[in-house]
Amino acid sequence: MTTVHGTMPVEPPAKPMSWAMLSRAMAVPLILGLVCFLPALIAAQPGTGARDNAYWLQLVLTCYAGARLATMILSTRRRLLQGVFWMFVYIAMGVAPFAQAVIGQTPTPVVGPRADLVTAIALILVGCAAFDLGALLASRRPVRRRSPARGGSGGSATAHRVRLRLLVLLAFAASGYYVLKLGGPAVFFSSRQEISASVAESGVASGESNVGSAFLKGFGTVPALLALLFCTRRLVTSRRARRSPSTVLVWSALAVVNLIVNNPISNARYWFLTVLVSLLFTAFPSSAAMYRSVLAMGVIGALVLFPYADRFRYDDSGYRPVQSSSVFEPLATKDYDQTVMFANTISWVDTRGHTYGRQLAGSAFFFVPRSVWSGKPEDTGVRVGQWMGMNMTNLSAPLWTELWVDFGAPGMIGGLALIGYAAARTDRRYARAVSRDGPGPGSVLAIAAPLIAGYTFILLRGPLLQAVGKLAIAALCLALITSFRDRSARRPR
Repeated sequence: MTTVHGTMPVEPPAKPMSWAMLSRAMAVPLILGLVCFLPALIAAQPGTGARDNAYWLQLVLTCYAGARLATMILSTRRRLLQGVFWMFVYIAMGVAPFAQAVIGQTPTPVVGPRADLVTAIALILVGCAAFDLGALLASRRPVRRRSPARGGSGGSATAHRVRLRLLVLLAFAASGYYVLKLGGPAVFFSSRQEISASVAESGVASGESNVGSAFLKGFGTVPALLALLFCTRRLVTSRRARRSPSTVLVWSALAVVNLIVNNPISNARYWFLTVLVSLLFTAFPSSAAMYRSVLAMGVIGALVLFPYADRFRYDDSGYRPVQSSSVFEPLATKDYDQTVMFANTISWVDTRGHTYGRQLAGSAFFFVPRSVWSGKPEDTGVRVGQWMGMNMTNLSAPLWTELWVDFGAPGMIGGLALIGYAAARTDRRYARAVSRDGPGPGSVLAIAAPLIAGYTFILLRGPLLQAVGKLAIAALCLALITSFRDRSARRPR
């Protein structure tokens, strides 16, 4: 308190509340909510589930994932890939399977013995610990600052301006061809069932192979999204770009194209999540509030909205609304079949044996038609579903399952440890890429990391054979436009 010329004491101006103080205030209710309150609320629901080893292991997994998610939200650093990983695990392999264990219902039947379900939950928990171990090892290794190589090569990965313009042209051309091939923009606002029918009528897919339709959808949607992300990044970080009518016009045109080809009506929910998450993280690269809001609100959206977001999967005659008396009942009857499918996969492997890399090879060479590779493996989820005798074989095969099928427990643990290591390293490099001394508006990592973070939902859910197509197209586009230059190069203001 101070005085001014003998007058009344004047209070000094209040200092703004720092995030450290705010995070301490949020820590207790957030951790209690994710780790204690929500699991306790689910445990109190009426149901016929048995309180056996599977139940208690699932409770431990839910609390562990909740604690790690709370750590991601409260962290002073933005950890995009790790945060999305723990959000998926908490929802799809924690809360939802725990609700299934309490209520006594699952979206997909468990055909094997109860012991396989116990094994699956235990392996998921071990895989999560391996991911954490990999991230811990990455945090102990310092990130080296790259210096430009001799001769002017090297430096930060940035988008080459001319090739970026070519990517924009490719986006307009590929999306335009996609729209015309399916009969015009109107079909993209009907239903996914109508989209599938239009693709079948276009003649790009055959009864034996879906490679043609995958390329049509991939090139029709991915370049348009990447071009929009790069243009958004430029507008966010460059005053000159915001004052340029041509840049604003191109961004507006790309936004319209994405509204047509990447809208939530004509696309799978997980792909639209990729579009939404990558766009938010690109538009608000330095916003701690946006990062934490995405993780926190993502939990609420996944529990309340996601089970009902398949409204546009079928047309009006094929749509069957969810009838439930509890907010947790859809978690037990729809969508979240990751844990039970892992249990079914363990039962399938017990009868057939491990594939020793064959399934992953099929995913890596997804672009090879079955007419050329007659023995090309099918989706892991499809193969297990056929073994189960299911009529509908569009089933999930989470990343734990893909690694287990090929390499067993050692491969699964090692694979998730490597993924945790890579995710932590990427998060640290991304934090530098979006900082003030980063490589500027054309930073490739500032676009790639949000895109991978959004696509993590699809990669973790699986099957990989369905997921790698769009990821490979994105990697190809990024490789074509990437150049390396000195960070001290002149940047647009």
